[in-house]
Amino acid sequence: MNIFRFFGDMTHLFSVIVLLLKIYATKSCSGVSLKTQELYALVFVMRYLDLFTDFISLYNTIMKLVFISTTVAIVWCMRKHPLVRRTYDKDLDTFRHYILVTVSFVLALLFHDRFTIKEVFWAFSIYLEAVAILPQLVLLQRSGNVDNLTGQYVFFLGAYRGFYILNWIYRYFTESHYFRWIPWMAGLVQTALYADFFYYYFLSWKNNAKLQLPA
Repeated sequence: MNIFRFFGDMTHLFSVIVLLLKIYATKSCSGVSLKTQELYALVFVMRYLDLFTDFISLYNTIMKLVFISTTVAIVWCMRKHPLVRRTYDKDLDTFRHYILVTVSFVLALLFHDRFTIKEVFWAFSIYLEAVAILPQLVLLQRSGNVDNLTGQYVFFLGAYRGFYILNWIYRYFTESHYFRWIPWMAGLVQTALYADFFYYYFLSWKNNAKLQLPA
């Protein structure tokens, strides 16, 4: 494992910790998209089916279990916790996320490494992860003001993808021109979706002001 992938894993993990901290400490999920969290839960379950068939390393197994369990816990809190669910911005979180699921699954059936259940579900998870942040970004734009913890959550989630792109570039030059076009293309799309958010995030940081996104 190279340093870029490690930092990518850590920023991804930290984004989840920040979100859990917001929900459990404040008993509020205001500004958080349940639909995005449900999409991520589906992403992790589909991608990590190899937990039942392949052992790569203890680190790898632990990280997979952590991402599945924490995301499911977030979804449960937003749906079932008596205090948290009352703060859910249901009227703002109206993105039709089932369209993202449908398109991602069709792409996985058409474009995959091998036509097996495991490989199709893996490709599906890659395509879906690329666009899973859309309901969250739309919710933030509709609400306008973004609280500090929610902003940090999205920032670290975007940083995770940035580090993974650096990881791919590093591996391309050090591992006999390593290249996997499905995650690379999906990763570039995912990073592009964060561009507008990062612009306003750094603008608010530079001006020491509250993060606001244009509606």
